[in-house]
Amino acid sequence: MNILLTGGAGFIGSHTAVELIEAGHTPIIVDSLVNSDPEVYKNLKKITNSDVIHYENDCRDTAKMVRIMKKHKCQAVIHFAAYKAVGESVATPLKYYTNNLDSLTSILDAMELASVNEFIFSSSCTIYGDPKKLPITEKSPIQPATNPYGATKQMAERIIEDVCASSSIRAVMLRYFNPIGAHPSSHIGELPIGTPNCLVPYLTQATAQLRDPLTVYGDDYDTPDGSAIRDYIHVVDLAKAHVKSMDYLKTSHKDVSVFNIGTGTGTSVLEVIDKFQKVTGEQVPYRVGPRREGDVAQTYASPKLAQRVLGWSAEKSIDEALLDAWNWQLELAKKPHNILERAEEMVEHAETAIEETIRESWGMAADA
Repeated sequence: MNILLTGGAGFIGSHTAVELIEAGHTPIIVDSLVNSDPEVYKNLKKITNSDVIHYENDCRDTAKMVRIMKKHKCQAVIHFAAYKAVGESVATPLKYYTNNLDSLTSILDAMELASVNEFIFSSSCTIYGDPKKLPITEKSPIQPATNPYGATKQMAERIIEDVCASSSIRAVMLRYFNPIGAHPSSHIGELPIGTPNCLVPYLTQATAQLRDPLTVYGDDYDTPDGSAIRDYIHVVDLAKAHVKSMDYLKTSHKDVSVFNIGTGTGTSVLEVIDKFQKVTGEQVPYRVGPRREGDVAQTYASPKLAQRVLGWSAEKSIDEALLDAWNWQLELAKKPHNILERAEEMVEHAETAIEETIRESWGMAADA
């Protein structure tokens, strides 16, 4: 199958591209490169020995998405393109509502226009809010979102349900828990722009002395060691869930199917630090700070439905994920530019793209 991947140059998207190629599919990547690095395409070729088809476009341009889908006769779409930092979403909510929802509606519109009917959505465990009971199942109540990022995922799921009920599109919504790690080859991994908002990339950068010490946000939660608990899943396992979902869509007749993608085991922030130190032999510089707005005490999945219906389960351990993340950090240190310099270049690229969009919009308005 030819499968369109929006945001396919990003962390999860790039790993999914690898797994799709290894399963015999052809990914067609569309990425604005606002939050990703074009070097990913070269590194995908190193892993797969394949040239990956890619376009530098904003997926909110519906007309371009239709042309790309038709040109490559795409049979399915996996939609990764979205902003994803909880803390940033609290600080700049309109940025998140505009980007995350407009990109989704544009892609769904393009799919209808191009007669593409199979859709996989990158959702999140944040839609469960602060869970009242653990582990979280797909039938757990959807609590009020604790941050704008989680709210966009809740709204997105409702949009997908309504569109699928009124069209020929069938969807799988994968509710990710906390992806970490990197490809075992160390050719691709997580590369956030600027200061990382997620635990593991900040941890590896702090250990490499590229950042100030890691802050553990809160040690007074109602958990065994007082730090927040999450379900950390290796990004390669997460990527494989998308391949299983593509297989499932071939035979499923349901409008929308939902699956939790996690390990079923919760690990605290302090436990992550301890495990990282044991598997790498490195000391993590860290300090304890106050709780972070928008965070919940603990979340971890029940992955039983995905195991039973998709035939998928997590295979890699958190120790493997942390070691792969560290090896990726060490590989980045060998590059001509260190990670901070590369991040600054990506910020400049994003600013240039925004300026060009503003100029184009202004020109269109003047023409009108």
